[in-house]
Amino acid sequence: MVAEVLIPSPGESVSEVTLAAWLKADGDYVRKDEELFEIESEKATLAVSANFSGAVSIKIKEGETARVGAVACTIDTEAAPPVTISAAEPRAESASGEPMQEETSAAIASPAAQKMMDERGITAEQIVGTGKDGRITKTDVLTHQQPVAPNPEPAPIAEAPTLMANARSTRRFKMSALRLKVSERLVASKNRTAMLTTFNEVDMSAIIAARAKYKELFKETHSASLGFMSFFVKAVVEGVRLFPAVNAVIEGDEIVYHDYVDMGIAVSAPKGLVVPVIRNAESLSFDRIEAEIERLAARARGNQLTLDEMSGGTFTISNGGVFGSLLSTPILNPPQSGILGMHNIVKRPIAVGDEVQIRPMMYLAFSYDHRIIDGRESVGFLVRVKECLEDPMRLLLKV
Repeated sequence: MVAEVLIPSPGESVSEVTLAAWLKADGDYVRKDEELFEIESEKATLAVSANFSGAVSIKIKEGETARVGAVACTIDTEAAPPVTISAAEPRAESASGEPMQEETSAAIASPAAQKMMDERGITAEQIVGTGKDGRITKTDVLTHQQPVAPNPEPAPIAEAPTLMANARSTRRFKMSALRLKVSERLVASKNRTAMLTTFNEVDMSAIIAARAKYKELFKETHSASLGFMSFFVKAVVEGVRLFPAVNAVIEGDEIVYHDYVDMGIAVSAPKGLVVPVIRNAESLSFDRIEAEIERLAARARGNQLTLDEMSGGTFTISNGGVFGSLLSTPILNPPQSGILGMHNIVKRPIAVGDEVQIRPMMYLAFSYDHRIIDGRESVGFLVRVKECLEDPMRLLLKV
């Protein structure tokens, strides 16, 4: 029997996708439930698995755009499996009876990933696979950091290559569906909202001291790291409690106020910026916020986020500080009406009473839709966030 594998729909209103990568080559044997290919839409990147075991015949080339429901490949279910996985040579099983992952790089890396590994001189033992059963994907190879040799010898200055020495060439790459959608949303946000930004600065001394004092105990108690983001999530929730318009949206001629905070956290993923959502952040403790951030960030790095995990946010926090940004103006994530921009922590002199002291300072930027939020509310919200961050006890006592 020849079975067809169709392009699935990654979500409502999506009619076309890009076949981003084949994880099997034409003619390869695939096992049931093994990942076949990845599709990329304007909303997410998804892996598609085989429903049958057999030989693969590719119908849509990598990089091509295809309609949902099109035949991506066929599987000849009557094809004989290769000797390495035939019934005559059963795979090793663990104590629980589950098949153990074969140790050769060919067995645990997809063809596309293996090709990239060969080109970069990387072995399978150097990479932790995030695919099904520990399979190494292209994303794992792209995000792999090569170890740096200790005390490398610097190249002579005269022989150092220049990036564009005597070159006049250009390179063109087709924008991914995800990048195109991000571009459209950013332009729409600027054109369809009355966006303004207000700024403030926060002294991070108290949070840094709290983390230094309790991070080990927090880790032992909750099995999660105590980061900066949970403080900011809690501070934003307190700001929203006093200024609910910050957490509202415009729908037609109505303003919709949310009695909950679904907090979007902007994360840099291999395919671009994504914003997974922490549901009901107002009801979560510090440890649950940190655990959820770690879970969503890991899924983002592995391109495993679902549409449900990235939709429905009511407010967004973006941290440009991890890349060294000192100050920036974040753009609204429509239909949301507010976004808070975090930045780099820099020690600088500030006036404390009648003295000048060196303190770890961070600039905050709050961009908002002026159609919903007026100046008093925007400034009041950001001041409340600042107060909670500079005195973290407010987050526990809600004063």
